[in-house]
Amino acid sequence: MSDVPLYTDLDIPALESALAERLIGRRIHHYDKIGSTMDEARRLALAGASEGTVVIAEEQTAGRGRFNRAWVSPRGENLSFSVILTPPASQLPYMNMAATLAVARTIADCVSAQPTIKWPNDVRAGGLKISGILIESAIESEDAVCAVIGVGVNVNFDPSLYPEIADISTSLYRETGRRHSRTSVLRALLEYFDDSYAAVRADKSLTADWSAMLDTLGLTVHLRSQHDTIEGIAESVDEQGNLLVRQRDGSLYTAAAGEVTSQS
Repeated sequence: MSDVPLYTDLDIPALESALAERLIGRRIHHYDKIGSTMDEARRLALAGASEGTVVIAEEQTAGRGRFNRAWVSPRGENLSFSVILTPPASQLPYMNMAATLAVARTIADCVSAQPTIKWPNDVRAGGLKISGILIESAIESEDAVCAVIGVGVNVNFDPSLYPEIADISTSLYRETGRRHSRTSVLRALLEYFDDSYAAVRADKSLTADWSAMLDTLGLTVHLRSQHDTIEGIAESVDEQGNLLVRQRDGSLYTAAAGEVTSQS
């Protein structure tokens, strides 16, 4: 469905038609301006929206990334959306991998350089951030989880025009020198996401594919969480995607979440 007729390069009816046989993307709520796609997706989930429903907005007035950071995204130029999923609780750790792999594979189809993943879920092109992912979930029982996965992808804007992110961010436009159809990019991304999620639901592990794209492993890192800071060598990840950091005293720290700053 399309709540408001919007920008011509984002064709919601065409997307819903192309994704009609998929789980993710067969229902799309498209907004001109909204506070947050995450909040709206959560509201729709509580109201009984079907799994795979996508909420996308041209402009968010209260959009957020990890650690409640603001996400810079001029209206009508990028992709900012959230997806409602209801995996079993045991499969929740793989939602991050499924979403991140979907974004990375979409970016790989568009740019010449192989994208990488900065643990846990920043996708980078040429060493610069091109996408961020946010996951919020509520465990309802051992067998039921409501997860909202928020995805932001820089498509057609030029981060160099924004001093606060010019040195750390990029976009498909910046990488290729041309504008991209957001309809095509979003369709590919949702198809990849649907494929990854189907693999998870079939009890297939995504860990090897996901970890192979990490650019964090082998580096000396600072890991900041809400409570402390850890420094050491990012050695590997475990099956659930936790980062294993070898500290200076030889102990191994397991990080389930946090922000990594690479040193070397």
